[in-house]
Amino acid sequence: MRRIAGIVLAVLLIGGVVAAVVAGRHGEDKGTATKTVRGVIGSEKADFFADPDVVKALAAKGYTVKVESSGSWAMDGLDLKGYDFAFPGSQAPADQLAAKYHAQEPLPRPFYSPLVVVAHRSAADVLAANGLAVLDGQHRGTLKTGAYLDAVRADRTWQQLKGATAHGELTGTLYITSTDPETSNSGALYLADASYVANGGKVVASTADVGRTAPLLRKLVSVQGAQQSSSDSVFRDFVSGAGNPLVLMYESQIASLLIQQHTANDLVVLYPDTTVNSDHTVVPLDANGRALGELLGTDPALRKLAVRHGFRPQGDAAEFVSAAVGVSGYLNQNLTGVRQAPVPTSQVLHEMTRRARG
Repeated sequence: MRRIAGIVLAVLLIGGVVAAVVAGRHGEDKGTATKTVRGVIGSEKADFFADPDVVKALAAKGYTVKVESSGSWAMDGLDLKGYDFAFPGSQAPADQLAAKYHAQEPLPRPFYSPLVVVAHRSAADVLAANGLAVLDGQHRGTLKTGAYLDAVRADRTWQQLKGATAHGELTGTLYITSTDPETSNSGALYLADASYVANGGKVVASTADVGRTAPLLRKLVSVQGAQQSSSDSVFRDFVSGAGNPLVLMYESQIASLLIQQHTANDLVVLYPDTTVNSDHTVVPLDANGRALGELLGTDPALRKLAVRHGFRPQGDAAEFVSAAVGVSGYLNQNLTGVRQAPVPTSQVLHEMTRRARG
């Protein structure tokens, strides 16, 4: 298999982060930070909070931020006493946490990221040749979500697809690797997206809807075997050449590497024609947590740094488009041709996940 060149070392920098400590300044320079704020974050944001430039920007506003990583849905099972904020990867787990801890609305949502599927070039070419994707160039394309789900229903294998026999790595059942939907936000949003398409373009909202879509969602999950709880781990496996040739992840994860001028010669980013945006939402557990959450969305320096890490700031698409202009061959900057699927309520999403896990 051809390997993605030039980004493995960069991914190792963001991989395996269980706890990141963001301090005011390092060494003898003590900085200006005066408030220590503790939080639990989704692992996809660990690299952002560990960035020395983010450290300095926060310190300039009087903050030392200490963070620990957790799966977004797993946060509900943690004891958050003594923490100032939680920062899951989307609004659904955030709403659940907000209700549990009586957090005041509205919740700060400083940035977001759509879900994408990354593919090795050989896999993307085969999908396109079989009507499952449309390629816009060498490194970008659109996944035809409905056609892909039809292939899943039919238990299609790579060997049944035209052109796959020329690539020895494309064998076995056709599927997209995702994270564990019971603990990880990206895995749960994958089910939300698939259920919306399978339900005729309507959000799953009733017991009947859940029952109707459950067999397909079970197939999406069961074919993967053991799933990881972190999108960061799945991404590292992909770029190292291990595992499945199709992987679901946040756009921010690949955008971060590309914007920071790493190359990915064997990579194709496929935007599902129907996708879900991951609205990274801060759940303030006290006044300091709320102040930090609002700062992340309003401070120009922190917004610029969020873009550098691949996130799309809320309220101004131009910031992301400007930063990504050099890697437009990989990224659909304006999300042209991409339909946004609404996400079910937390209660429905939990039931969908439970049924999908069997």
